[in-house]
Amino acid sequence: MIAEFKSKRIAVLCGGYSEEREVSLRSGKNVLEALLSLGYQARILDPAVESLVDGSYDLAFNALHGTFGEDGAVQSLLEHCHIPYTGSGPQASLLGMEKSLTKVIMHQEGLPTPPFQIVTRGTPHLPMTLAFPVIAKPVSSGSSVGTLYCETLPDYQRHIATLLAQYGTCMVEPYITGQEITISVLDLPSGAKALPILELIPKNKFYDYEAKYTPNMTEFVIPARLDAATTQRCQAMAVNLHQLLGCRGMSRTDMIVHPQLGPQILEINTTPGMTDLSDLPAQAQAEGISFPALVEIILESARRP
Repeated sequence: MIAEFKSKRIAVLCGGYSEEREVSLRSGKNVLEALLSLGYQARILDPAVESLVDGSYDLAFNALHGTFGEDGAVQSLLEHCHIPYTGSGPQASLLGMEKSLTKVIMHQEGLPTPPFQIVTRGTPHLPMTLAFPVIAKPVSSGSSVGTLYCETLPDYQRHIATLLAQYGTCMVEPYITGQEITISVLDLPSGAKALPILELIPKNKFYDYEAKYTPNMTEFVIPARLDAATTQRCQAMAVNLHQLLGCRGMSRTDMIVHPQLGPQILEINTTPGMTDLSDLPAQAQAEGISFPALVEIILESARRP
């Protein structure tokens, strides 16, 4: 047990208002059980049900996903109230949530990532620089919510109309084939450490929401079937992006390893899921870190500035 948190009242923030509410509730339940098993005073706090500023807790374990949870909003509110919390701060959270901003930073820093175009209601047509098939996704969303595969122009026109009606702005990038992998990074006392790489083999066309949260929809291979040099390179890239954005506590970076282009970074998640099917806990387990130990490692980030 972390000595200074022994007497603290911990609120596990989960649920919330986003499309990822149900996933967040599952994450929060697992985190709560782990904290209680470790002897901490903890309870669930759902911002959609009760106030975040009622003075009933001393620090927050953030298990909120999506809007308000990992876009910098709840982080800013907690800082305004002088409540310590786990995970990344407002700026890193915003940069990670806004996929186009992450892309710009990766391009500037020379990190390999597929080209992209922003599409709005005023410019719904497919950019001429991209060819089918493409992936269309909301600029700000997680868990692959709203991410759609478009193989033909009619597919694109149908999907983009739906996305723009709901989100207003979307991002389009080429569909990259190859090994789909994800790499979690933990901040340890010794520094940022990349965990064993998890390879994802979804039954769907790509690792979409259904494949992520439906049992038996994805085959998980850990460690990923990569040679030592590629493994080291991918892990270094994940740590680099984690540090470039100023992430704290943990992050998870998704990549495609293309046969010719090599590793291509798709995006980063600053508040990875903690459900039974989530990637971060699986990678931690492969490193020899139990779920309660993982929760406590993340809890450590609540005392960092």
